Amino acid sequence: MSLEGKVALVTGAARRLGFAIVRGLAESGADIAIHHHSSSELAEEARGEIRDLGRRAEIFKSDLTDPGQIAKLIGDLDDEFGRLDILVNSAGVFQRRPVLEITPDDWDHTLDLNLRGPFFCSQYAAHLMRRQGSGAIINISDVAAFQPWPGYADYCISKAGLDMMTRVLARALAPEIRVNAVAPGPVLPPNDTDLEERAALAELTALKRLGSPDDVVGAVLFLVESDYITGETIVVDGGKLLKG
Repeated sequence: MSLEGKVALVTGAARRLGFAIVRGLAESGADIAIHHHSSSELAEEARGEIRDLGRRAEIFKSDLTDPGQIAKLIGDLDDEFGRLDILVNSAGVFQRRPVLEITPDDWDHTLDLNLRGPFFCSQYAAHLMRRQGSGAIINISDVAAFQPWPGYADYCISKAGLDMMTRVLARALAPEIRVNAVAPGPVLPPNDTDLEERAALAELTALKRLGSPDDVVGAVLFLVESDYITGETIVVDGGKLLKG
C-alpha cells in the first residue's frame, strides 16, 4: 500500500500510540500533520523522525476540549496542506477514579477529550474530505468500550460512546467518507507497569501475551486501505474479550 500524495492528521501524535501510528502512516508514504496539546518537545522529535523518512511533517498545537481550537486546527491544516485524506482520532485521557469519587470536572474532562473532541475533529475534517470527494476517519477506541471497568467508569463510557459515534458517522458521512475504529487491548501498558503487572495483563488474553503498538498500526493501515469497510470496529486485544 502506498499513501503517496495523501495527508494524514493524527491527534495526540507526539507520544506513545499516537506516534507509532504517525510513523506507520509516514512509512506508507503519507505526509503528516502532527497534533499535540502540551508535548512540544516530543512533537519536534516526531517531526524530525518523519522528515528523516522523506515525508513532509508539520506540527499543530490545539486543545481538543475546545471546539473553537479544533476549528482553527483544521483551518490551519487546510492552509498548510490544502487537503486532508486521513484523520486518526488518537488523543485521549485515561485515569483511574473510583465511581463515587468522580467529580463533574473529572467527567467533563474525560468526555470532552475522549468523545466530544473526536466528534468535532471529524465534523470539521469532513468538510475538507467532502470537498475533495473522499476521506477516511479512524477512531482509536479501547476494549473498555465493551467491558465495565469499575475504576474507569468515565473512560469506559467515553469509549462506548466513541464506538457508537463511529457507526453514526459512517452512515452520516457516506459515501464519500469511511469511518471506522480500532479498539486496542493490552498493547501498551503505562510506563510504570512492572513485570508482574505485565505478566498478569498477558494472562488475561487468550494468546497469553501482550501486543505491541505495531499491532494497532497494522489495523489502522488496513482500514485506511480497505475502501469497502465502514462503520466497523477492529478489536486488537489478543483475545482478551473472549475471556470476559
